[in-house]
Amino acid sequence: MNSHIKRWITGIIALPTIFAVLIYGSEMAFTALVVLLVLGAVTEYNNMVFAEGLYWEKGEGLVIGVLIPLAAYLGGIHLELAVVTFSLIIIFLLFLLRFKGGSISIAAPGKVVFGFIYIPLMMSYLILMRGLEEGTVWIFFTLVLAFSGDISAFYVGKSIGKRKLLPDVSSGKTVEGTIGLLGGSIAGCVIFKFLFFPALSLVHAILLGLVGSVLGQLGDLCESTIKRASGVKDSGFLLPGHGGILDRLDSLLFIVPFVYYYNMFVIK
Repeated sequence: MNSHIKRWITGIIALPTIFAVLIYGSEMAFTALVVLLVLGAVTEYNNMVFAEGLYWEKGEGLVIGVLIPLAAYLGGIHLELAVVTFSLIIIFLLFLLRFKGGSISIAAPGKVVFGFIYIPLMMSYLILMRGLEEGTVWIFFTLVLAFSGDISAFYVGKSIGKRKLLPDVSSGKTVEGTIGLLGGSIAGCVIFKFLFFPALSLVHAILLGLVGSVLGQLGDLCESTIKRASGVKDSGFLLPGHGGILDRLDSLLFIVPFVYYYNMFVIK
């Protein structure tokens, strides 16, 4: 079975599960889904950036990966910010307690802090978004923005892609595929607006699709730099045809906070 078929089978199995939790599940069930995705992505991140051992650092990332989404669910953005702030303090205090002299390197605690800002904090905006007015519709809109762009980029790039976008970072991405991504995201957002989200203006749908798709591409490229620095092709192998969980979430990590704050500061 080739990777293309595996990609579609994985999507066909995963998407109904996510949709069912979004439509029929409680906020707690949705939070639990986000926590599971965060734990999977943080585990892959740990495997890429940390060497063998370093169990304390890996464990710290996983514990904070549970606490930040849980804080977003229990107390909103204020409790979430408090958890992020005190997590940073605790990480450095634990680093201080484990320090045994010799040369000093802050690489390990730095990777922990980067990891919990990069994954749990960014993903927790999904939970905050669900708490907004028409929050479930906004989450579907965000998923359409991300996935319609991904699908368009994949097929346009495979069909006519010739000019490499950033070959030193990602050898597979092309200029043509990126143009397909922009067009696919905007088209997906506009179609979704007319079918399911009439309250959203056409101008906002187009702007969200345009800027969101650019941010999503940048999120994808940023994750590629982590993989390139770690010497791996995929972040993991749990999603056949897609690679790892972080490979599937990389664009969403940048798109979700953007859509949330666009809603908060531009639309309202």
